[in-house]
Amino acid sequence: MATIAKERTAVTAPPRRSWEGIKWSALIWIAPAVVLLLVFFIYPLINTIILSLQHTDSLGNVTGWVGLRNYAFIFTDPGTLGILKNNLIWLVLATTLTVGLGLIVAVLVDRVRIEAIVKSMLFIPMAISGVAAAVIWRFVYIYEPKGETQIGLLNAFLGLFHINPQAWIQNEAFSTYALIVIYVWIWTGFCMVILSAALKGVPDEIIEAAKMDGAGRLTMFWRITIPMIAPTLGVVITTMVINVLKIFDIVYATTGGNYGTNVVANEFYTQDFLNLNLGIGSALAILLTIVILPVMVINIRRMRAEERMR
Repeated sequence: MATIAKERTAVTAPPRRSWEGIKWSALIWIAPAVVLLLVFFIYPLINTIILSLQHTDSLGNVTGWVGLRNYAFIFTDPGTLGILKNNLIWLVLATTLTVGLGLIVAVLVDRVRIEAIVKSMLFIPMAISGVAAAVIWRFVYIYEPKGETQIGLLNAFLGLFHINPQAWIQNEAFSTYALIVIYVWIWTGFCMVILSAALKGVPDEIIEAAKMDGAGRLTMFWRITIPMIAPTLGVVITTMVINVLKIFDIVYATTGGNYGTNVVANEFYTQDFLNLNLGIGSALAILLTIVILPVMVINIRRMRAEERMR
């Protein structure tokens, strides 16, 4: 009987796969992803680093090695320093306004009757591309000299109060801020929707307990709401920071980087594809990558820490 049982077990037991077979099967499955990573990320990154250390002529041909001179040029040339300043203004204002306004609106319309209507209205710009939004706002900012008919919406509105028309995107004093308004118009709805979903996750028991303890609205907001939605708030801020650091479409479609509105991504495009100055263009691209990578690494580590806490 024991012999028959052993034979049945031998017949019905699934065959064991060798470690070598499993290893090769895994390699076959991950090979396409590895190839795509090497071809479309690792190789371009290495090639860009090499180009950033070289000089090219007006035709885009490499003429020799210059080491870190391209990077030194970025941090010493007045024009490029102005571009870095613009990126810093974008980083501070655009991130603060989108996240701040999104949070304020999410808190104000939370669980009220018009919540769905307000969210829908603010989220509609997200359905529009950055280029399309730039075209729309160019019509808003159109400027005609004083005394002529103002066809730009904003200057026409100012004319109702007998205020002189302003060259909103031609005046370097506030052209960058005018473009930031476009970005805020697009992305505030996104921040609002994500943060509103986080607010829904705050337990009602905690809110009721705080009310019973006599906590005011501001106290509950800073001591309860903000700490409870802090993980989501961190994700939204990180997303906005990365978006702003590589902002391109709005600037390119609105001013092309003129009138003191140029940013790093647009200058990289200009140097690399229009001027064929691959050295400076590649150095700008690497600089942008170096700035963005730490933000991504910090966010990934924070998300992993939260998963371990769960």
